[in-house]
Amino acid sequence: MSAIVSKGSTDLSSPGKEAKVPGVARLLRHADFERVYQQGKRHFASHMTVFYLRRGEGVGAAKGMRIGFTVGRALGGAVDRNRMKRRLREAVRLQESVPTVAFDVVINPKKSLRTTAFANLQNEVRRAFAVIEKSAEKRAPHLNTE
Repeated sequence: MSAIVSKGSTDLSSPGKEAKVPGVARLLRHADFERVYQQGKRHFASHMTVFYLRRGEGVGAAKGMRIGFTVGRALGGAVDRNRMKRRLREAVRLQESVPTVAFDVVINPKKSLRTTAFANLQNEVRRAFAVIEKSAEKRAPHLNTE
């Protein structure tokens, strides 16, 4: 049985009603995740590991960054894992400056993410994006003209 939601409701549980991350597409295909894990670089933080890989010309139609999240079963039950993903998505969404370079990013949280303050989580995401931006500038400074 599905719940009836009034037109003015603030229920964000149904698809299409959640706040979208501006300028960022989602990484969804298993092959894309595997490519980032195998060929990409890593950034280690205290509450997460961030894998990132520059996308080639023909890979993925989206311009800018594509982000995926993986939360393994070892990190807790479904409720805990989904809460971690929601917190990570929100931390990414609230970033003022999201790198515009064509990168695929996978964020793997650690168990400590469940208890950390949201401000700490935002700082770690901000630092990870700064590392990705710096990596893009090192590889091709002429590509960051947008």
